[in-house]
Amino acid sequence: MTELPANLANDGESQEVLEELLRSLRQKQGNWVEWGKACARLQKSGYNSQAIFEATGFEPVQQNQVIVGAQVYDSIEKAEAPPEVRSHYAQRGSDVLYELRLLTQAERAAAAELILLHRLDADEAKEVAKAVKEFSRFRTLPAGFSNHPGDALAYQSWKLARQKNDLQERSRLIAKGLRFAHTATAREQLEQLLVDFTVVSKRPAPRLPFYRLEAEEELPRLVPVVGEMPLKADDFKAVPLVAELEPFRMVKFAGEQAWVPIPGWQIVLSAQDPVAILCKGDHLPNQTETSKEQVLVLVDRSQREWDVNSYFVVEQSGQLEFQWFDSATDTPLLGRVVLVLRPKRIVDEELTKDSWQIDE
Repeated sequence: MTELPANLANDGESQEVLEELLRSLRQKQGNWVEWGKACARLQKSGYNSQAIFEATGFEPVQQNQVIVGAQVYDSIEKAEAPPEVRSHYAQRGSDVLYELRLLTQAERAAAAELILLHRLDADEAKEVAKAVKEFSRFRTLPAGFSNHPGDALAYQSWKLARQKNDLQERSRLIAKGLRFAHTATAREQLEQLLVDFTVVSKRPAPRLPFYRLEAEEELPRLVPVVGEMPLKADDFKAVPLVAELEPFRMVKFAGEQAWVPIPGWQIVLSAQDPVAILCKGDHLPNQTETSKEQVLVLVDRSQREWDVNSYFVVEQSGQLEFQWFDSATDTPLLGRVVLVLRPKRIVDEELTKDSWQIDE
């Protein structure tokens, strides 16, 4: 019998129920939606993804895909997607639905129907989701285009085609847009490009303001303050133990607050309302590399006016994202990206802890 991990609450699920969930996953009973719901219940009950993998053979990446995919499937059911759409995705397509996770319930249903209609794969589904998400930022829809996901894709092709002076590439994008265009007016916008060869220059995206910690003295240590003398022993003992979290020496106390030290560069000092966000490098926009290195993004919440040379934090489908806008936008800007900080490269971290080795 697979025991529930120690010191973890099972959220009301009996051990018998949990064992039955594990058995159904081991034997792959039901469809993938049921697998996703079973994995979610097990994780909620205290099993981590590695324990589920060892007990069932479902790898952690697969667990995440079916859990998220099942949530998306539930939302397209609630949005009353056509029966043939629900029937299809109940049997296959967890990887496709996973890509729609950042869309709203209505957007997910419409996108899932479009993807099924055109028999698109997961990579193409990701492109659909990106087009729909970017299109949703318009308060006023571009002339000729509706809010249907097919028109969102058609608009992206139309926009890119106008920036191309290579006729072959321009024609390819127009054909792609016509393939997905949902409304007659969207088709007219694309067909107009067949006779209008005006090239609209694309404004190049600015470079993200990357900094990297280089010197050891640029890594200050954050120390809690007991208070001002005279002090009591209880005051001294009340200060919690500070544990540093690499790679930026971030510290976290009991509770939800955390602090992180940042060198006092002028660009940092000039920020009026700075906050820090941790993310992987591949989460940043307009990056050619897919770096998994953790970076720290400093955002000034006081700077909410659009600037063509800056990136901003915006909210999209309930999630924070970094975006650059090549023209003024109606999208609420939550703050400007001041800098993106890379951690200091340390060749041998153990060596730096022994000063006598460095001295020699």
